[in-house]
Amino acid sequence: MKNLMDWLSALATLKFKVPVFGGQNSIQLDPLFHALKLAKSGDEAELIEGQIWDLWSISGDEEIDCLMAVGVEAMLAKDGDTALAAFEEIIKRAPGFAEGWNKRATLFYLAGEHHRSKADAKKTLELEPRHFGALSGLGLIHLAHGEEEMALEAFEKAILIHPFVAGANIQIQDLRKKLRSRPV
Repeated sequence: MKNLMDWLSALATLKFKVPVFGGQNSIQLDPLFHALKLAKSGDEAELIEGQIWDLWSISGDEEIDCLMAVGVEAMLAKDGDTALAAFEEIIKRAPGFAEGWNKRATLFYLAGEHHRSKADAKKTLELEPRHFGALSGLGLIHLAHGEEEMALEAFEKAILIHPFVAGANIQIQDLRKKLRSRPV
């Protein structure tokens, strides 16, 4: 009986992960993406988008979620070194967590490191193909490098997922007009 008591005592000291009803694999995402496609206005889409971002931001690991909060706060405070350290630790600990890659892609974009941002955005999309933020970011990177056709393709993919994604419709109109006016 002593062995059983020792085993139970040891078991009691272990940390168990409580199931998270969120995260990038949440069953709540499919209906939200469906509702997003059917949104009648930007305001309606914005509410749904916020719920999606909330779910995407949950890793299911308390330490990772704390690192995410530190990284986001540092990025908002323009403390790139702290933000980068946080996002890199997230990616190291949870390489399958799409939002870790997306936040680092955003940080790289803001720092003008488009090549690194593009690589992280592609990894984000590999993990979460519906990530309209990563698609929009790729569109902006392609645009910055004069790659209009690739930018148009990225923005068009983004609006197929989120018809009201910030700025994408205007970019699409401008790019289509620009590409039509090119000499053949």
